[in-house]
Amino acid sequence: MKFYTKQHPYYCGVDLHADAMYVCILDATGEVVVHQNIPTRPKAFLRLIKPYRAGLVVGCECMFTWYWLADLCADEGIDFVLGHALYMRAIHSGKAKNDKIDSHKIAVLLRGGSFPLAYAYPRKMRAARDLLRRRNHLARKRAELFSHIQNTATQYNLPEPLGCIAKPNARAELPAKFRNPLVRAMVELDLATIEHYDDLLGILERDLEKVATGHNPVNLALLKSIPGVGRILGMVMLYEIEDIARFAREQDFSSYCRLVRPEKQSNGKSYGHSGKKIGNAHLRWAFGEAVVLMLKGNPPAQATLQRLASKHGKGKALAILAHRLGRAVYYMLKNQVPFDQKRFLRLST
Repeated sequence: MKFYTKQHPYYCGVDLHADAMYVCILDATGEVVVHQNIPTRPKAFLRLIKPYRAGLVVGCECMFTWYWLADLCADEGIDFVLGHALYMRAIHSGKAKNDKIDSHKIAVLLRGGSFPLAYAYPRKMRAARDLLRRRNHLARKRAELFSHIQNTATQYNLPEPLGCIAKPNARAELPAKFRNPLVRAMVELDLATIEHYDDLLGILERDLEKVATGHNPVNLALLKSIPGVGRILGMVMLYEIEDIARFAREQDFSSYCRLVRPEKQSNGKSYGHSGKKIGNAHLRWAFGEAVVLMLKGNPPAQATLQRLASKHGKGKALAILAHRLGRAVYYMLKNQVPFDQKRFLRLST
Protein backbone atom coordinates (compact mmCIF):
# COMPACT_ATOMS: atom_id res chain seq x y z
CA MET A 1 0.00 0.00 0.00
CA LYS A 2 1.27 3.44 -0.99
CA PHE A 3 0.58 6.61 0.97
CA TYR A 4 0.43 10.22 -0.15
CA THR A 5 3.37 11.99 1.48
CA LYS A 6 3.78 15.25 -0.48
CA GLN A 7 3.68 18.48 1.52
CA HIS A 8 1.26 21.30 0.66
CA PRO A 9 0.19 24.61 2.18
CA TYR A 10 -3.43 23.37 2.32
CA TYR A 11 -5.10 19.95 2.51
CA CYS A 12 -8.71 19.44 1.45
CA GLY A 13 -10.64 16.38 2.61
CA VAL A 14 -13.97 15.74 0.89
CA ASP A 15 -16.67 13.35 2.08
CA LEU A 16 -18.46 13.00 -1.23
CA HIS A 17 -22.06 11.98 -1.86
CA ALA A 18 -24.47 12.18 -4.78
CA ASP A 19 -26.19 15.40 -3.71
CA ALA A 20 -23.88 16.90 -1.07
CA MET A 21 -20.20 17.06 -0.12
CA TYR A 22 -18.67 17.92 3.22
CA VAL A 23 -15.42 19.83 2.68
CA CYS A 24 -12.67 20.29 5.29
CA ILE A 25 -9.53 22.32 4.54
CA LEU A 26 -6.52 22.29 6.88
CA ASP A 27 -3.51 24.57 6.68
CA ALA A 28 0.08 23.33 7.05
CA THR A 29 -0.14 23.57 10.87
CA GLY A 30 -3.29 21.44 11.03
CA GLU A 31 -5.71 24.24 11.79
CA VAL A 32 -9.18 24.02 10.23
CA VAL A 33 -9.75 26.96 7.88
CA VAL A 34 -12.91 25.64 6.17
CA HIS A 35 -15.41 23.03 7.33
CA GLN A 36 -18.65 23.23 5.41
CA ASN A 37 -21.33 21.12 3.75
CA ILE A 38 -22.10 22.23 0.16
CA PRO A 39 -24.05 20.88 -2.83
CA THR A 40 -22.18 18.64 -5.27
CA ARG A 41 -21.82 21.40 -7.84
CA PRO A 42 -18.51 22.34 -9.47
CA LYS A 43 -19.14 26.08 -9.06
CA ALA A 44 -19.96 25.71 -5.36
CA PHE A 45 -16.79 23.71 -4.75
CA LEU A 46 -14.53 26.07 -6.70
CA ARG A 47 -16.04 29.09 -4.94
CA LEU A 48 -15.37 27.52 -1.52
CA ILE A 49 -11.72 26.61 -2.18
CA LYS A 50 -10.86 29.78 -4.14
CA PRO A 51 -8.83 31.49 -1.34
CA TYR A 52 -6.72 28.32 -0.84
CA ARG A 53 -6.18 27.06 -4.38
CA ALA A 54 -2.47 27.86 -4.47
CA GLY A 55 -0.79 24.66 -3.29
CA LEU A 56 -4.03 22.85 -2.43
CA VAL A 57 -4.41 19.06 -2.64
CA VAL A 58 -7.89 17.49 -2.72
CA GLY A 59 -8.58 13.96 -1.49
CA CYS A 60 -11.69 11.79 -1.28
CA GLU A 61 -12.59 8.13 -0.86
CA CYS A 62 -12.82 5.80 -3.84
CA MET A 63 -16.61 5.66 -4.00
CA PHE A 64 -18.90 5.75 -7.04
CA THR A 65 -19.13 9.58 -7.21
CA TRP A 66 -15.46 10.57 -7.57
CA TYR A 67 -15.24 10.85 -11.39
CA TRP A 68 -16.53 14.40 -11.75
CA LEU A 69 -14.39 15.73 -8.88
CA ALA A 70 -11.21 14.20 -10.30
CA ASP A 71 -11.97 15.61 -13.75
CA LEU A 72 -12.77 19.04 -12.32
CA CYS A 73 -9.47 19.16 -10.42
CA ALA A 74 -7.58 18.05 -13.53
CA ASP A 75 -9.21 20.79 -15.61
CA GLU A 76 -8.50 23.42 -12.96
CA GLY A 77 -4.90 22.35 -12.33
CA ILE A 78 -5.57 21.25 -8.74
CA ASP A 79 -3.77 18.23 -7.26
CA PHE A 80 -6.20 15.36 -6.65
CA VAL A 81 -5.66 12.04 -4.89
CA LEU A 82 -8.03 9.11 -4.45
CA GLY A 83 -8.19 7.22 -1.17
CA HIS A 84 -8.52 3.44 -0.88
CA ALA A 85 -11.79 2.99 1.01
CA LEU A 86 -10.89 -0.42 2.52
CA TYR A 87 -7.63 0.90 3.96
CA MET A 88 -9.07 4.05 5.52
CA ARG A 89 -9.65 2.49 8.94
CA ALA A 90 -9.41 5.87 10.67
CA ILE A 91 -12.79 6.64 9.11
CA HIS A 92 -14.57 3.29 9.20
CA SER A 93 -13.51 2.26 12.73
CA GLY A 94 -14.24 5.48 14.58
CA LYS A 95 -16.55 5.53 17.60
CA ALA A 96 -18.59 8.32 16.05
CA LYS A 97 -19.04 8.64 12.31
CA ASN A 98 -20.69 11.30 10.19
CA ASP A 99 -19.87 13.39 7.12
CA LYS A 100 -18.27 16.20 9.13
CA ILE A 101 -15.98 13.84 11.04
CA ASP A 102 -15.10 11.86 7.90
CA SER A 103 -14.09 14.93 5.90
CA HIS A 104 -11.84 16.11 8.76
CA LYS A 105 -10.20 12.69 9.05
CA ILE A 106 -9.51 12.59 5.30
CA ALA A 107 -7.80 15.98 5.52
CA VAL A 108 -5.79 14.85 8.58
CA LEU A 109 -4.66 11.69 6.77
CA LEU A 110 -3.58 13.80 3.79
CA ARG A 111 -1.57 16.17 5.98
CA GLY A 112 -0.01 13.40 8.06
CA GLY A 113 1.21 11.29 5.13
CA SER A 114 -1.13 8.42 6.03
CA PHE A 115 -3.60 8.78 3.18
CA PRO A 116 -3.82 5.33 1.46
CA LEU A 117 -3.76 5.77 -2.30
CA ALA A 118 -6.07 4.16 -4.82
CA TYR A 119 -5.58 4.50 -8.57
CA ALA A 120 -7.48 7.39 -10.10
CA TYR A 121 -8.25 5.86 -13.48
CA PRO A 122 -7.66 8.44 -16.25
CA ARG A 123 -10.69 9.68 -18.11
CA LYS A 124 -9.36 8.77 -21.58
CA MET A 125 -10.18 5.05 -21.18
CA ARG A 126 -12.54 5.21 -18.20
CA ALA A 127 -15.83 5.20 -20.10
CA ALA A 128 -14.77 2.24 -22.26
CA ARG A 129 -13.71 0.31 -19.16
CA ASP A 130 -17.05 0.96 -17.47
CA LEU A 131 -18.96 -0.03 -20.62
CA LEU A 132 -16.96 -3.27 -20.79
CA ARG A 133 -17.78 -3.98 -17.14
CA ARG A 134 -21.44 -3.42 -17.97
CA ARG A 135 -21.13 -5.84 -20.88
CA ASN A 136 -19.74 -8.49 -18.52
CA HIS A 137 -22.60 -7.87 -16.10
CA LEU A 138 -25.14 -8.44 -18.87
CA ALA A 139 -23.29 -11.57 -19.99
CA ARG A 140 -23.60 -12.97 -16.45
CA LYS A 141 -27.32 -12.18 -16.44
CA ARG A 142 -27.62 -14.05 -19.73
CA ALA A 143 -25.82 -17.05 -18.19
CA GLU A 144 -28.27 -16.98 -15.27
CA LEU A 145 -31.12 -17.48 -17.74
CA PHE A 146 -29.47 -20.61 -19.13
CA SER A 147 -29.03 -21.91 -15.58
CA HIS A 148 -32.68 -21.21 -14.84
CA ILE A 149 -33.78 -23.25 -17.86
CA GLN A 150 -31.54 -26.15 -16.85
CA ASN A 151 -32.81 -25.99 -13.27
CA THR A 152 -36.41 -26.00 -14.51
CA ALA A 153 -35.70 -29.13 -16.55
CA THR A 154 -34.28 -30.75 -13.41
CA GLN A 155 -37.34 -29.75 -11.37
CA TYR A 156 -39.63 -31.58 -13.80
CA ASN A 157 -37.21 -34.47 -14.33
CA LEU A 158 -37.23 -34.36 -18.11
CA PRO A 159 -36.24 -37.77 -19.54
CA GLU A 160 -33.78 -36.36 -22.08
CA PRO A 161 -31.00 -33.83 -21.53
CA LEU A 162 -31.47 -30.39 -23.03
CA GLY A 163 -28.13 -30.44 -24.83
CA CYS A 164 -26.02 -27.38 -25.53
CA ILE A 165 -28.73 -24.74 -25.33
CA ALA A 166 -26.11 -21.97 -25.57
CA LYS A 167 -26.17 -22.62 -29.34
CA PRO A 168 -29.15 -20.89 -31.02
CA ASN A 169 -29.94 -23.85 -33.30
CA ALA A 170 -30.41 -26.10 -30.24
CA ARG A 171 -33.22 -23.97 -28.76
CA ALA A 172 -35.93 -24.30 -31.41
CA GLU A 173 -37.64 -27.39 -29.95
CA LEU A 174 -36.77 -26.59 -26.33
CA PRO A 175 -40.14 -25.18 -25.10
CA ALA A 176 -42.03 -28.18 -26.47
CA LYS A 177 -40.21 -30.45 -24.01
CA PHE A 178 -42.18 -28.91 -21.12
CA ARG A 179 -45.77 -30.18 -20.98
CA ASN A 180 -47.23 -27.64 -18.57
CA PRO A 181 -48.23 -24.54 -20.60
CA LEU A 182 -47.24 -22.13 -17.82
CA VAL A 183 -43.80 -23.72 -17.47
CA ARG A 184 -43.47 -23.63 -21.25
CA ALA A 185 -44.32 -19.90 -21.19
CA MET A 186 -41.64 -19.32 -18.55
CA VAL A 187 -39.01 -21.07 -20.68
CA GLU A 188 -40.11 -19.13 -23.76
CA LEU A 189 -39.71 -15.89 -21.76
CA ASP A 190 -36.16 -16.90 -20.79
CA LEU A 191 -35.32 -17.74 -24.41
CA ALA A 192 -36.73 -14.46 -25.70
CA THR A 193 -34.66 -12.55 -23.16
CA ILE A 194 -31.56 -14.53 -24.13
CA GLU A 195 -32.09 -13.66 -27.80
CA HIS A 196 -32.41 -9.98 -26.87
CA TYR A 197 -29.17 -10.20 -24.87
CA ASP A 198 -27.47 -11.88 -27.84
CA ASP A 199 -28.37 -8.99 -30.12
CA LEU A 200 -27.28 -6.33 -27.64
CA LEU A 201 -24.03 -8.05 -26.68
CA GLY A 202 -23.06 -8.69 -30.30
CA ILE A 203 -23.35 -4.99 -31.20
CA LEU A 204 -21.67 -3.89 -27.98
CA GLU A 205 -18.71 -6.24 -28.37
CA ARG A 206 -18.01 -5.11 -31.92
CA ASP A 207 -18.10 -1.45 -30.88
CA LEU A 208 -15.87 -2.07 -27.87
CA GLU A 209 -13.31 -3.91 -29.98
CA LYS A 210 -13.06 -0.93 -32.35
CA VAL A 211 -12.55 1.44 -29.42
CA ALA A 212 -9.96 -0.84 -27.77
CA THR A 213 -8.01 -1.12 -31.02
CA GLY A 214 -7.90 2.65 -31.18
CA HIS A 215 -6.77 3.02 -27.57
CA ASN A 216 -3.87 0.55 -27.49
CA PRO A 217 -3.64 -1.86 -30.45
CA VAL A 218 -0.15 -3.14 -29.54
CA ASN A 219 -0.99 -4.22 -25.99
CA LEU A 220 -4.29 -5.71 -27.14
CA ALA A 221 -2.46 -7.81 -29.76
CA LEU A 222 0.10 -8.93 -27.17
CA LEU A 223 -2.62 -10.05 -24.77
CA LYS A 224 -4.46 -11.92 -27.52
CA SER A 225 -1.25 -13.85 -28.28
CA ILE A 226 -2.01 -15.88 -25.12
CA PRO A 227 -3.78 -19.16 -26.03
CA GLY A 228 -7.39 -18.94 -24.89
CA VAL A 229 -7.46 -15.14 -24.64
CA GLY A 230 -9.86 -13.75 -27.22
CA ARG A 231 -11.34 -10.31 -27.69
CA ILE A 232 -13.33 -10.20 -24.43
CA LEU A 233 -10.59 -11.39 -22.05
CA GLY A 234 -8.05 -9.34 -23.99
CA MET A 235 -10.12 -6.18 -23.56
CA VAL A 236 -10.77 -6.88 -19.88
CA MET A 237 -7.04 -7.22 -19.23
CA LEU A 238 -6.24 -4.18 -21.35
CA TYR A 239 -8.68 -1.83 -19.66
CA GLU A 240 -8.30 -3.09 -16.10
CA ILE A 241 -4.48 -2.86 -16.27
CA GLU A 242 -4.49 0.41 -18.29
CA ASP A 243 -0.77 1.16 -17.76
CA ILE A 244 1.62 -1.56 -16.60
CA ALA A 245 4.13 1.13 -15.60
CA ARG A 246 2.03 1.97 -12.55
CA PHE A 247 3.21 -1.30 -10.99
CA ALA A 248 6.82 -1.07 -9.84
CA ARG A 249 7.19 -4.86 -9.41
CA GLU A 250 5.48 -7.97 -10.68
CA GLN A 251 4.65 -8.77 -7.03
CA ASP A 252 2.61 -5.56 -6.86
CA PHE A 253 0.79 -6.52 -10.05
CA SER A 254 0.03 -10.04 -8.79
CA SER A 255 -1.33 -8.63 -5.55
CA TYR A 256 -3.51 -6.14 -7.45
CA CYS A 257 -4.92 -9.01 -9.54
CA ARG A 258 -5.78 -11.03 -6.39
CA LEU A 259 -3.47 -13.82 -7.57
CA VAL A 260 -1.67 -14.14 -4.22
CA ARG A 261 -2.90 -14.82 -0.69
CA PRO A 262 -1.53 -12.22 1.74
CA GLU A 263 -0.47 -13.84 4.99
CA LYS A 264 -1.11 -12.38 8.45
CA GLN A 265 1.86 -12.74 10.80
CA SER A 266 2.77 -11.42 14.22
CA ASN A 267 5.76 -12.34 16.39
CA GLY A 268 6.72 -15.10 14.00
CA LYS A 269 3.28 -16.72 14.12
CA SER A 270 0.91 -17.09 11.20
CA TYR A 271 -2.74 -16.12 11.60
CA GLY A 272 -4.06 -17.17 8.21
CA HIS A 273 -4.79 -14.92 5.27
CA SER A 274 -6.55 -11.60 4.79
CA GLY A 275 -7.29 -8.97 2.16
CA LYS A 276 -9.31 -11.24 -0.13
CA LYS A 277 -11.45 -8.34 -1.31
CA ILE A 278 -8.57 -5.92 -1.84
CA GLY A 279 -7.55 -5.81 -5.48
CA ASN A 280 -9.18 -6.01 -8.88
CA ALA A 281 -11.89 -8.67 -9.05
CA HIS A 282 -12.22 -8.28 -12.83
CA LEU A 283 -8.57 -9.19 -13.42
CA ARG A 284 -8.83 -12.15 -11.04
CA TRP A 285 -11.76 -13.44 -13.07
CA ALA A 286 -9.97 -12.81 -16.37
CA PHE A 287 -6.82 -14.70 -15.41
CA GLY A 288 -8.83 -17.61 -14.01
CA GLU A 289 -10.88 -17.85 -17.21
CA ALA A 290 -7.77 -17.51 -19.38
CA VAL A 291 -6.07 -20.48 -17.70
CA VAL A 292 -9.14 -22.70 -18.15
CA LEU A 293 -9.47 -21.75 -21.83
CA MET A 294 -5.74 -22.19 -22.39
CA LEU A 295 -6.02 -25.84 -21.32
CA LYS A 296 -8.60 -26.69 -24.02
CA GLY A 297 -6.96 -28.63 -26.85
CA ASN A 298 -3.51 -27.86 -25.45
CA PRO A 299 -1.74 -31.12 -24.44
CA PRO A 300 1.46 -29.43 -23.12
CA ALA A 301 -0.58 -27.16 -20.84
CA GLN A 302 -2.74 -30.10 -19.72
CA ALA A 303 0.40 -32.08 -18.87
CA THR A 304 1.68 -29.17 -16.77
CA LEU A 305 -1.65 -28.97 -14.95
CA GLN A 306 -1.57 -32.71 -14.21
CA ARG A 307 1.96 -32.41 -12.87
CA LEU A 308 0.97 -29.57 -10.56
CA ALA A 309 -2.32 -31.24 -9.58
CA SER A 310 -0.54 -34.44 -8.48
CA LYS A 311 1.38 -32.35 -5.96
CA HIS A 312 -1.09 -29.64 -4.93
CA GLY A 313 -4.55 -30.74 -6.07
CA LYS A 314 -6.43 -29.44 -9.10
CA GLY A 315 -7.84 -26.29 -7.53
CA LYS A 316 -4.49 -25.04 -6.28
CA ALA A 317 -2.83 -26.10 -9.53
CA LEU A 318 -5.19 -23.81 -11.48
CA ALA A 319 -4.46 -21.00 -9.03
CA ILE A 320 -0.71 -21.53 -9.53
CA LEU A 321 -1.10 -21.31 -13.29
CA ALA A 322 -3.24 -18.18 -12.97
CA HIS A 323 -0.54 -16.57 -10.82
CA ARG A 324 2.11 -17.64 -13.31
CA LEU A 325 0.05 -16.17 -16.15
CA GLY A 326 -0.25 -12.89 -14.25
CA ARG A 327 3.52 -12.67 -13.94
CA ALA A 328 3.89 -13.51 -17.63
CA VAL A 329 1.46 -10.74 -18.63
CA TYR A 330 3.37 -8.24 -16.49
CA TYR A 331 6.63 -8.89 -18.32
CA MET A 332 4.90 -9.18 -21.71
CA LEU A 333 3.49 -5.67 -21.40
CA LYS A 334 6.56 -4.25 -19.73
CA ASN A 335 8.97 -5.61 -22.36
CA GLN A 336 6.47 -5.50 -25.26
CA VAL A 337 6.94 -9.15 -26.23
CA PRO A 338 4.31 -11.77 -27.19
CA PHE A 339 3.40 -14.78 -25.09
CA ASP A 340 5.94 -17.63 -25.02
CA GLN A 341 4.17 -20.88 -24.12
CA LYS A 342 7.36 -22.93 -23.75
CA ARG A 343 8.72 -20.48 -21.24
CA PHE A 344 5.37 -20.23 -19.47
CA LEU A 345 5.04 -24.02 -19.12
CA ARG A 346 8.77 -24.28 -18.34
CA LEU A 347 9.38 -26.76 -21.12
CA SER A 348 12.87 -27.59 -22.34
CA THR A 349 13.67 -26.12 -25.76
